[in-house]
Amino acid sequence: MREIRSSPTAYNPAMASTAGIPRTALAAWVHAARERTLALVADLSDQELRVPRLETVNPFLWELGHVAWFQERWALREAAGEAPAHARGDDWWDSSEVAHDTRWELEVLSRDDTVRYAEQVAGRVLALLEAAEPDERTRYLVLLTVFHEDMHAEAFTYMRQALGRRPPPEVMAALARERPPSEPLGGGDVEIARSTLRLGSERDAAFVFDNEKWAHDVEVGPFAIARRPVTQAEFRVFVEEEGYAREELWSDEGRRWCIAEEASLPTYWRRGSGGFERRRFDTWIPLEPDLPVSHVSWFEAEAFARFAGRRLPTEAEWEAAAALDGPAKRRFPWGDELAPERANLDARFGDVVDTGAFTAGDSPSGIRQALGNVWEWTATEFQPFAGFAPDAYRDYSAPWFGTRKVLRGGSWMTASRLVHAGWRNFFQPWRRDVATGFRTCAT
Repeated sequence: MREIRSSPTAYNPAMASTAGIPRTALAAWVHAARERTLALVADLSDQELRVPRLETVNPFLWELGHVAWFQERWALREAAGEAPAHARGDDWWDSSEVAHDTRWELEVLSRDDTVRYAEQVAGRVLALLEAAEPDERTRYLVLLTVFHEDMHAEAFTYMRQALGRRPPPEVMAALARERPPSEPLGGGDVEIARSTLRLGSERDAAFVFDNEKWAHDVEVGPFAIARRPVTQAEFRVFVEEEGYAREELWSDEGRRWCIAEEASLPTYWRRGSGGFERRRFDTWIPLEPDLPVSHVSWFEAEAFARFAGRRLPTEAEWEAAAALDGPAKRRFPWGDELAPERANLDARFGDVVDTGAFTAGDSPSGIRQALGNVWEWTATEFQPFAGFAPDAYRDYSAPWFGTRKVLRGGSWMTASRLVHAGWRNFFQPWRRDVATGFRTCAT
């Protein structure tokens, strides 16, 4: 989970309008997000809440307190003018000021008190929404905290994967469901003609993060992009043909990373007695050839693309393939209305699924699973669009420009209300704890 920082600033009236989201829906989201967050840690023992000091994780208890604090900070203190609930809350949970490596030593609230605090904050936000129709500023800031919590729910899930913990209860239940039907897709590309893409969000969008501001014309194409993400079977060939050891496939930075990590397999793979296996939370299972490869770094994706004689798409190419319908751009590959049943989102099946599944989610161009299943690395460095200005939460994007790569599309863990075809995620190129995969373009 990238850091969520909180330097305050005045509300920016140029933010997109949130008026189209009913107050009742907003309240339901607040409730559902907090309920999911608490459920993601409720089954862990006190011992399991303790985690080793790693760069990619936070202590579970600190992370839970931070999620509640962020909501209090923005939805109650900033929007409603309420006083802080805890005199030391900012000292404990403000990720702008509390260095990552110090979070293990903080004397924060007990587990019971942290859960109580999280419940009370959500309850106060719900009371705020019930008391009166919120103004535009309040609606925006409440939505900000919901989406922030959705991101952390995904982080709680992949943290449990990284630590080898058992799956969360929602994932255990989802894994027991029947897999979605799959239509054989095979390999191959779709051809994208030269076109003009409106990259970024329009000013009448329901909610935008500042790195999506604002829509501007970008010329893309012609190019050819894979119909589906790279599969486990395809990546296994890269492994078996010594792709990790072939220096010509790696950039200088990628090679340094590979050597430092002693990487020879994707992070959750091993060679078992019966062939390659991958770890799904606390259980080793055989590879599934037609499922997308997941938990690979940008460096691994780049090296595989070279191995295959191909390249990663730019974010504009990815979005054109995922969302263009003639000259118009859709919000989702299938249209402009959210339809979670058309993608592997919301931890619905508890894992990645076959790359032939979710045919109803195909884009007009014919690519499959542009949303859900795995986040997809692009070739694009995370940079601001021209005219960028930070929003109320100033540190969402600005501190990270030039140090991350852009990902698109969401993973099976992502909340469907959060993601759309234009949503820009961003992580360091070495990260592979996140559910990241990729698709390639012809050179």
